[in-house]
Amino acid sequence: MVDPRGPRFSAAVTSVVLAVVLLTANGWLLFAQTVVFLIGAAFGVRRAPYGLLYRTLVQPRLGPPAELEDDQPPRFAQAVGTVFGVLGTVGFLAGVPALGYIATAFAFFAAFLNAAIGFCLGCQIYLAIRSVKGVQA
Repeated sequence: MVDPRGPRFSAAVTSVVLAVVLLTANGWLLFAQTVVFLIGAAFGVRRAPYGLLYRTLVQPRLGPPAELEDDQPPRFAQAVGTVFGVLGTVGFLAGVPALGYIATAFAFFAAFLNAAIGFCLGCQIYLAIRSVKGVQA
């Protein structure tokens, strides 16, 4: 279970990082962001770098959350981010900038949606997949 404000904070930081990648075509910065995505997918969003930053610096100033959420949908979203990050990193570092820009733009769009209006696209995909499989969330 996670404080739902944490993934939204992480999405805001991610949006800034991905915006810089889109402006600079920096494949190494995208690689670093992809590692952040991978850690969140593998170990949970609470243990990911931005999650640790949120819990250490931001959450104590906000107080406890009104409710907690399941961490599986944000973990899935981080896995989706990892896929787009890998594609974008390969694109930028292998000299196929169109692939880098397109993959990064998709990841940016998803992160920005979460940061700006609290809509986690990856989380919704996770819930839709579970629904199709007949598993209750």
